[in-house]
Amino acid sequence: MALTVAVAGLWPVPVLAVPLLLIQYSYRRYAGIRATYRQTIASLARSTEIAGYTPTGHAREVAGLSRAVGRELGLSEPRLTVLEYAALMHDIGQLSLVDPVPAGATEPLPAAEQRKIALLGGAVVRQTGVPAEVALVVERQADPYREQPLAARIVRAVNAYTELVSGPAAEGTAGAAALRALERLRLATARDFDPVVVEALATVLSRGVYGRPR
Repeated sequence: MALTVAVAGLWPVPVLAVPLLLIQYSYRRYAGIRATYRQTIASLARSTEIAGYTPTGHAREVAGLSRAVGRELGLSEPRLTVLEYAALMHDIGQLSLVDPVPAGATEPLPAAEQRKIALLGGAVVRQTGVPAEVALVVERQADPYREQPLAARIVRAVNAYTELVSGPAAEGTAGAAALRALERLRLATARDFDPVVVEALATVLSRGVYGRPR
């Protein structure tokens, strides 16, 4: 713009300013949509806690640890965002249950029941206006890991870990519970958990940031 003014005077300035104004408007709309998504997702994540279906803070715990594992596996920022959103809403299907699952722990349930809850959760997410990739992760989280997208593999493994270290079955110190939980996941890598994801989870936990349940 400065070079143009030096050559042609001030008349091109309004013309050149139009693209800048459009970019600013577009960015504000994008930021507004992102804020709306986050508010919707936060409300849905809290709904299972308020209704007594899941422990307080469980969704945030799974989301934070899932994002750390995703970063460890080299996911891009957009894919990390999808992963975080799906992790926050991974239990939303439990609202369809007549009787809450004890402590909200879905991993011990029969595979058919896990699949039903996941599909119901995905259906709810698809009605919220959140990107379809998020709903896909939610509804695929109970599939055998070889059939899952990577984000669903991460959510399932992290959810199982947090349930094992903070649920009624957890015994002893936090460190001992974490080791037992990881061992349980490693023993189930034939079908349920991706061994690459489990080892990435172990690496993240070894740094001491997510070793204790909140």
